Amino acid sequence: MRKAITTMDNSISKEAEGSPAHLIDARIKQLNDWRGDTLARIRDLIKQADPEVVEEWKWRGVPVWSHAGIICTGETYKDVVKMTFAKGASLEDPSGLFNSSLEGNTRRAIDVRESDKIDEEALKALIRAAVALNISARPARSQKKPKST
Repeated sequence: MRKAITTMDNSISKEAEGSPAHLIDARIKQLNDWRGDTLARIRDLIKQADPEVVEEWKWRGVPVWSHAGIICTGETYKDVVKMTFAKGASLEDPSGLFNSSLEGNTRRAIDVRESDKIDEEALKALIRAAVALNISARPARSQKKPKST
C-alpha cells in the first residue's frame, strides 16, 4: 500500500508545476472518481469559509489548508476522504461533524464516504472556528520600546 502512495505522489510531482494549488489540482484530477470530486468540494468550502486561507502541500503529498497555523488536511484513502483538523479537540462541534480520531487529545477528523452528504454550512462554521482558534492562539507581538536618548 505504501508503494502505491509513493508512486501516486511521484506522478503528481512530475505533472504539476510545484505550487501547492497546482499539486492539489493534480491530485484531484488524478483521483478521477468520487474522492476527487469530494476533495474539490471540500477545498471550495474551505475557500468560501476563509478567503485568506493558504494552501500547502506537505508530508509527501497531503493537501493542507492554513491560516495562522494549520486548519486541516485533506487526505484521500480508498474508502474515505479525511479532513483532519489540527486543533479539532479544542473546537466545539454542535453539528457533530467529527466522526473520526475522537480519542486524541488534539486532533479530530471528519471521514467523508462516497454516499455521505456534506453539511456545507456546518463545515464552513467549523472551518471559521478553527481559523479563529488559530488566530487567538498566536502570541501577541511585543511592541518594541523606543530607545531613550
